[in-house]
This record gives sequence, C-alpha cells and structure tokens, in this order.
Amino acid sequence: MRLKTFSDYSLRVLIYLALYHDRLVTISELAKAYNISRNHLMKIVSYMAQKGIIETIRGQGGGMRLAMPPEDILIGDVLKDTEADAAIVECFKKGPSDCLILPACSLIHHLHEAEQAFYESLNRFSLKDLITNEDQIKYYLEREE
Repeated sequence: MRLKTFSDYSLRVLIYLALYHDRLVTISELAKAYNISRNHLMKIVSYMAQKGIIETIRGQGGGMRLAMPPEDILIGDVLKDTEADAAIVECFKKGPSDCLILPACSLIHHLHEAEQAFYESLNRFSLKDLITNEDQIKYYLEREE
C-alpha cells in the first residue's frame, strides 16, 4: 500500500503543529520547513480544518494550531480519512469495474480485511507518539541547509 502525497503531507503538518503547540503556525512557515508548495499546504490545512482536526485563525497574526490534544488524534483515523478515495486495487474504486472475475473473486474480501487491519494497527498510535523525539525532529526542521 502506498500513501497519497496528500496523506503524507497531512501527517507532516500535524507533526509540526504538535511540536509547536505553544503558538500559531503559518502556511509559509510550514512550506519553508518542509519545502512543500504553499498551494498544496493550503488544500491540506483547509481539509483538516473542515474535519475539525486543526483550527485556523485568519488575519494579521493568524495561523493554525491543533484543535485537540495530540493524544486524541489517532494516526489510523487520519490516514483512513485522507486515503478515503484511494483504492488499493481497481475493484475497490467507486463505480463500475473492468475486472471480469469480480463477481466470483474472494480476493476483494481478503484485501478489504487487510486494509482495515492496516488502519486499526496504526490507531494504536496517536500524534503524541510521533513526537516523542521532539528535540531531534525540531533539529532537522530548524537547521539551515
């Protein structure tokens, strides 16, 4: 299974916000720290704000922050949400399938079970678990290239 870039960047945004929880963070700051386009980040931030994971404050001096404690943000739930429209195989896609054996195939059930196990496994970890080495992560984010 390969995660979409949107999911990858979403996790990076959440990690950053958890690390700098004591202040508001801007899109420009995130873009610089991760070398990610502002446009990409604006889509991610908007999406996560709609989902209630982050809170945004508009205007001068505005920015964003987590809308809940890091220990309440489960990694599996975040990925399941950001990967909702991703299909690990063609027959998982919405709409008609080109697979001729789909009506008789049992593989789809096993793959679905494995996909659910993937998310459940990741739900053993919260965002707080991803920042236990906070000083090391900040070192790499803050160093000048």
